[in-house]
Amino acid sequence: MLKVNESENEFRFGDHGPKYLTKGPNVDLGVVVLKPGQDFPNHYHTTCEEIFYVLEGSIDFYIDGVRVPAKTGDMLQVRPNEAHYLINQSQQNFKAVFIKSPHLQEKDSVVVDNPDLEKE
Repeated sequence: MLKVNESENEFRFGDHGPKYLTKGPNVDLGVVVLKPGQDFPNHYHTTCEEIFYVLEGSIDFYIDGVRVPAKTGDMLQVRPNEAHYLINQSQQNFKAVFIKSPHLQEKDSVVVDNPDLEKE
């Protein structure tokens, strides 16, 4: 059994980005916060799939370069090898739960170039 509180963990970038609540043994779970104008680099996972459930605000996901807007209550499942980029172009904070499975001891994230947002 494991019990944690979000306040016991830190965001990767100080006051935003991902914050893991647990890593393994079978699944990783955390929250991600992006403030207006912030983004998270485009990347994909070689093995893991990742699920996002939006708790607050809205966000533009780019899945393999295609814009997929998401708002409170939406769930998005990103499969292995699907590049995903997040950018908060709204005026409110974005917050979501993310789940990555399976848990891997080694890192399976590959950072790639961000999509060209000018093409829209």
